[in-house]
Amino acid sequence: MTQPILVFLHALGASSGEWDLVCRQLGHLPSLALDLPGFGARSDEGYADVTAMADDLADTIRRNRLTACILVGHSMGGKIATLVAARAQAGEQGLAGVVGVVLVAASPPAPEPMDDDRRAQMIGWVSDGPVGQADAETFVDANTARPLPPPLRERAIADVRRSSREAWLGWLERGSLEDWSRQAGSITIPALIVAGAEDGDLGEDAQARLNRPHYRHAEMRVVEGAAHLIPYEQPDALAALIADHAASLAGSILPAGFVHILGSDRVSRRTRAAMLERTRPVSDDQCGWSEAQLAMVAALIAHVLPDRGADRDLARHVGAAVHGPGDGWRFADLPPDRVAWAQGLATLDALTGGFVTLDHAAQAEWLKRIDAGRMDDHGDRTSGPDRLTPDQMALWFQDVRAEIVRQWMASPAAMAAIGYDGFAVGGDGPRKQGYARTAANDAERWQHATETTA
Repeated sequence: MTQPILVFLHALGASSGEWDLVCRQLGHLPSLALDLPGFGARSDEGYADVTAMADDLADTIRRNRLTACILVGHSMGGKIATLVAARAQAGEQGLAGVVGVVLVAASPPAPEPMDDDRRAQMIGWVSDGPVGQADAETFVDANTARPLPPPLRERAIADVRRSSREAWLGWLERGSLEDWSRQAGSITIPALIVAGAEDGDLGEDAQARLNRPHYRHAEMRVVEGAAHLIPYEQPDALAALIADHAASLAGSILPAGFVHILGSDRVSRRTRAAMLERTRPVSDDQCGWSEAQLAMVAALIAHVLPDRGADRDLARHVGAAVHGPGDGWRFADLPPDRVAWAQGLATLDALTGGFVTLDHAAQAEWLKRIDAGRMDDHGDRTSGPDRLTPDQMALWFQDVRAEIVRQWMASPAAMAAIGYDGFAVGGDGPRKQGYARTAANDAERWQHATETTA
């Protein structure tokens, strides 16, 4: 299985070095810690505005051909991570590998909350040049719950002092105040949002109000014993949270070759966005199942697609389809899909005395009988206004198999598994690219990329 690469973005007045302790704890995961323009080793580049920093990150992802990456943004870097995640969701070319986001005391897409007097004070620190020693010490000490160990404190202070004056001013006077809420929108890429328990302006409340609403699938965590400089203050705790989030995304990672094709100019932005959306989780609310129904559908998946087992994620996708627009057809002897599924599951449960409590062999035997319409000796269990008749159950079980397979085959993971690349024949240009070679076993050069496995 491909491990996602963690792409780290630092805070105002910091550098890639702020992640050293976190990366050390995450040694089993590949990482790429960046210096943003104007900071760290790039301090001579001056100020890059929000758009330029987001472009810089997007270009880095493309240049390094990252096919599975998680964007980890601290404070200022969090705003940039969110905006690039939004661009990835919208299907921007070369960003198909963005599978997750971690925000650490992150600046939101909206104007960053900051006390006016403190903002003015920080701007005043650079009135005559770069931040001085005393002001840098004040900045670091004010953003930690407790004094940092001397070596870490000195490193953090040194990063503040070498920050570009233009970059420092640019963020405080413009970048942090810009409102990018509309561009961020509502992002379906899974996110972990971390706040320091003793942080001020960007603490738990601000994260819940200003960052959480932009992510449909977000988990919030608070780190005790930390204020704003969490990577320095609590690197072990932060690394553990990041590792857990990375592990939770394993199922959404596609083979590298498939992602290269999906992210190429052979695929239109709209198609890319739609396909990537199918890799994202469906919430319990979106799927429309009760907990009992979800368990039953997952159990049915284990029979229809044995290799998937009782796949609850796929069951949620099936639920979203059943309770959404539907597939456009139904058997004339069945009610509309959402009613048929509710009644079919209720009938199955009554008929079997609790379908999910049976072992796999017993479940399989019942499904064979339902498929054959052999339930006449259990008529008392299938009668009632919310039950399907034996003939209807046989039809419903046909629909169950079709819908489960339809949802699975529509997933990019299934397309990658069977080597399907029919989605990569268009692009956004006026001339659609199609296939040049169409004979059996006569693949074109670009098609060989799909053979790369995770």
